[in-house]
Amino acid sequence: MKNPLFLGYFPLFSMFALALALLGCDRPKPGEFQGYVEGEYVYVAAPLGGALTNLAVARGDQVKAGQLLFALERESEAASVREAQQNLSQAQAQLADLNQGKRPTEIASLEAQQEQARANLKLAEAEWLRRQNLIGQGVISAEELDQARAQRDADQSLVNQLSADLATARLGGRADVITGMAAQVAAQTAALGKARWAFDQKQQFAPASGPVQDTLYRQGEYVAAGAPVVVLLPPDHLKVRFFVPEAWLPRVRVGAPVTVTFDGGKSPLTATTSYISTQAEYTPPVIYNRENRASLVYMIEARFAAADAADVRPGQPVDVQVTP
Repeated sequence: MKNPLFLGYFPLFSMFALALALLGCDRPKPGEFQGYVEGEYVYVAAPLGGALTNLAVARGDQVKAGQLLFALERESEAASVREAQQNLSQAQAQLADLNQGKRPTEIASLEAQQEQARANLKLAEAEWLRRQNLIGQGVISAEELDQARAQRDADQSLVNQLSADLATARLGGRADVITGMAAQVAAQTAALGKARWAFDQKQQFAPASGPVQDTLYRQGEYVAAGAPVVVLLPPDHLKVRFFVPEAWLPRVRVGAPVTVTFDGGKSPLTATTSYISTQAEYTPPVIYNRENRASLVYMIEARFAAADAADVRPGQPVDVQVTP
């Protein structure tokens, strides 16, 4: 015959056993730790300020690398580019002129003067020779011979001068002047590059593919230099952050895979351990397990593959299984 007292407490024992079983199910498996998903956001900004003239994306959009995100007013930068182009063209023209020497018409004029001077020299030499014969005959005086010699020498000097002028005209500018103008061309080229850089910086493009997490300005508002306008979250910037006790620290290695599960997930995800903290902590920043509150733990980070990162969100709690 069964004890009635035992029969009366049987339901109570059953509930207690069930509670113990449920508590046992909630206990983590060996090597399983609680964590959460962390996102490394990309804040896209322009190094120069200006009014926002074109916000090409909206929050939640999926963008591809190289896609236009926003544009700022850049009329001033466009004017600077045009000015730099004109200054460079002027400097290049001056350098080319120095290298080429005189113009063809100027050289032709010098050549004509040289030919005339040579003709005059030929006549002066003939006159000097004739007067040498006449002075021997006593027809002319020594003074007249000296005048013929002086005219010949003057015509010879003029021929020499024009020959030198013609050679100089064909050489172009002096070497030091050409060097200085070449430096001016280089300076104007650098100024044009700087102006074009400023013009290009007023438009910003997506550095990587991913969703637009947020937009921080509206079209028409003034954006200060360096102020973020669009916030991106590329898939490869998602990682899981979890904490392991000190006893488990030697079993974790950078580059080792971990298995990540979360509520509603169709299948476990794989992440690769990328960082192990060298600083011990007594309490994780986000508490998911009260039993480990007083434990000495170390923070671990593991990154998802781009394909797996689409299934998780920043701040989402997860369970991480570490295989020793």
